[in-house]
Amino acid sequence: MSTEHRAERATDGPDHAPEAETRWFGLWDALFAVSYAVTTMLLFTSAGEQVHRAVAMAALTVAVPWYAALGRSTMIHESQGNDRRRIVFSVGLFVLFAVAVIFDLAASFALFAVVPMLMMSLTTSPAIAVVTLANLTPVIVVWLRGGTLSRDILAVLPTSLLGIALSVMLGLWITRVTRQSRGRAALIEELHRNREKVARLSRKAGVSAERERLAREIHDTLAQGLTSIISLVQAAETDFTADPQLARSHLALAGRVARESLAEAREFVTELTPPALQESSLVQATRRQAEGLTAQTGMRAHVTVEGDERELPMAVSVVLLRSLQEAIANIRKHAGEARTAEIRLVYRRDTVRLLVRDDGPGFTVTGDQRGNGLRGMQTRAHEISGVATVVSSPGQGTTIEVTVPVPASGEEADEH
Repeated sequence: MSTEHRAERATDGPDHAPEAETRWFGLWDALFAVSYAVTTMLLFTSAGEQVHRAVAMAALTVAVPWYAALGRSTMIHESQGNDRRRIVFSVGLFVLFAVAVIFDLAASFALFAVVPMLMMSLTTSPAIAVVTLANLTPVIVVWLRGGTLSRDILAVLPTSLLGIALSVMLGLWITRVTRQSRGRAALIEELHRNREKVARLSRKAGVSAERERLAREIHDTLAQGLTSIISLVQAAETDFTADPQLARSHLALAGRVARESLAEAREFVTELTPPALQESSLVQATRRQAEGLTAQTGMRAHVTVEGDERELPMAVSVVLLRSLQEAIANIRKHAGEARTAEIRLVYRRDTVRLLVRDDGPGFTVTGDQRGNGLRGMQTRAHEISGVATVVSSPGQGTTIEVTVPVPASGEEADEH
């Protein structure tokens, strides 16, 4: 795991994988604890010698920290590097169990705990072999103590054979359960990784979207306002001697544009309604934009309205106003030879269309136009399910058309 990933896991939440892997293991812990407690009680009440019972209980007691320190972690984390630890733990556990059984046969009850431990520690074939040997240990102990085949050994052998059969079935079931549990743990860990990845991508997408929004707002307000102010000041400098009255008119208009740009800056920071739409309709704001274009360039700008003018959702009005501002800015920058500009607002039952046409030099539309202006115009229209198109060719002027839907109920369009 990389340093970056560890840091993200630390900041995004707790480490879920270990929790998923160990939650199911609590049931086995409970089984081992109960088996140890019952076996210890049986040893306390057995008929064997006190010293032998003490040694048997000591061996089983040592098996508890042996399991806690070494066995539990090797059972939970299945990996290639744990093979040696698994063998060491299994051998140690078998030796402790055998010692306990040698000193007192009542310790055989510990098979209820020893068998699952061995099955979870080793692979299937070695586990079955060791479990079979563990179940035969009581028989071997009886035989070593001098028991006869016809009496003592036959008394213990059926129990051992039954224990072997049950151990094999239990072992196979345990193996399946542990593999399923580890598989679920792996899926949970992958799920959390994917969720964290989605969260990171969502944050990045949010930052990118906010940057794009700010870029559009700055381009459509501050950048255009500053461009207009520079043009007006330059015009005033040119006319200052020849026509002082016209120069003063240019400076007055520059002051008005500066105040409007300042208001725009304040409003878009707080994401409120553009000042041009706060106290007037879209049509009135459009006429003011046309007047500003005429005052700055001397170009004749005509505004026509088709259909019944009506109040529009604010999201629609903002998109159309920003598109008009961008179109006028493009005329000032790229259509200096133009003499007329036509601005049309067409109201239909479920749409509103804005057309801005100039008779400038035009250009070849290639489909990959660069810059924040046209791209921002298309993005704004798309955000409210509208469309913006540019039609132009050399010597034929330029036409920008923006068509946006208007909710039939008059409700506000969604603002993204």
